[in-house]
Amino acid sequence: MPFAQINPDSRVFLFLQGPHGPFFSKLGRSLRTTGAKVLRVGFNAGDEAFWFDRDTYIPYRNPPEDWPATLTDLIIANDVTDIVLYGDIRPIHARAIETAKSRGITVHVFEEGYLRPWWITYERGGSNGNSRLMDLSVEQMQLALEQSDTQTPPPPSHWGDMRQHIFYGALYHGLVMFLNHRYRSFRPHRELPVSKEFRLYFKRLALMPIHRLQRSWATARVRRGGFPYHLVLLQLGHDSSVQAHSDYSGMSDFLEQVISGFAEGAPLHHHLVVKEHPLENHREPLRKRVREMATAHGISNRVHYVPGGKLAKLLDDASSAVTVNSTAGQQVLWRGIPLRIFGRSVYDKPEFVSQQSVAEFFATPAAPDSDAYKRYRQFLLETSQVPGGFYSRRGRRQLLRRATDMMLRANDPYQSMMNDTAAMTPQLKIVE
Repeated sequence: MPFAQINPDSRVFLFLQGPHGPFFSKLGRSLRTTGAKVLRVGFNAGDEAFWFDRDTYIPYRNPPEDWPATLTDLIIANDVTDIVLYGDIRPIHARAIETAKSRGITVHVFEEGYLRPWWITYERGGSNGNSRLMDLSVEQMQLALEQSDTQTPPPPSHWGDMRQHIFYGALYHGLVMFLNHRYRSFRPHRELPVSKEFRLYFKRLALMPIHRLQRSWATARVRRGGFPYHLVLLQLGHDSSVQAHSDYSGMSDFLEQVISGFAEGAPLHHHLVVKEHPLENHREPLRKRVREMATAHGISNRVHYVPGGKLAKLLDDASSAVTVNSTAGQQVLWRGIPLRIFGRSVYDKPEFVSQQSVAEFFATPAAPDSDAYKRYRQFLLETSQVPGGFYSRRGRRQLLRRATDMMLRANDPYQSMMNDTAAMTPQLKIVE
């Protein structure tokens, strides 16, 4: 069934901040070829460097508190119909969404994939804890799937683009650090100065070979240990999913709750494996704090720290996993491994995420309903998960093949599937 589209000639897309690198520029070019008008607001030298057209670039150099009024003026002056952004939590984007909703403007939100690393997420109005998925039950998803004739696109053939992600992060922050003299009012949405962000990205890039050896050694020690173990999947403490969709200000408080619960409830022969996020840049001394907490609870010989790397090898033999709300939890559920989360997440459904206390979970973790999770996953693949990636050339090409058409549709990905079947199952309809 073809999807209804709004005439591109009547659309004016205003881009705000995107992922590091050229993806938003490529997407803007693609939309312009449809006949739509495309504009970009840039807030720093990094935004400016990665936009393709000087004539459609609008530098914002005023103080942050002037942004809502300036945005309203831009919307009125240019008859803006759509706003495009990456991540919905950073202050300039949160204020833009408020303005857009008050004026009936469509907000296109890109985010890292809920089923990463092979997909990215495309939604409207909000993502993560602000996603429409938060209000949809697995039963509603199943009813929609039964009426759907959508073909699930295959995943990319390439694993991911971590090196490119780190490279563009370092380049972006370098541009902001050295060339931002024309954007003196710019304030980053994270608490660290841009200079320190740049140094952390550059250090991470330079030390990748050493980190790879450290990961291999730590992973091998766990896999050859012969003990049952539970995985702790760390996130970036400054990430919006932690800051906005949990009660933690960073990873240390989360680790204290997990380690104390493990010490109380886990069998004495079980171990705890703390896995660092692949992009962790050590703003917090996490390894040191894990060691101190384990010692304080008398379990230092049963707690292991793995510095980043891919998850699959550690998941193969894990007894359970815990996280705040990392998308890595989806890999846990895909394998049928018990999962306990500590924040708000789009996959926090009672059918497959444990509701036990921390100590009870480590003692006897409740297994997920794997069939329910597979239905949930299939629903995501047929709606908001788009094959490809932001950072590698190959990933961008694959992503652009679908993203432009999805943005031009009259309905968002969830409405496109669910409202088509609302006549037969009225409870499916998503209300605006």
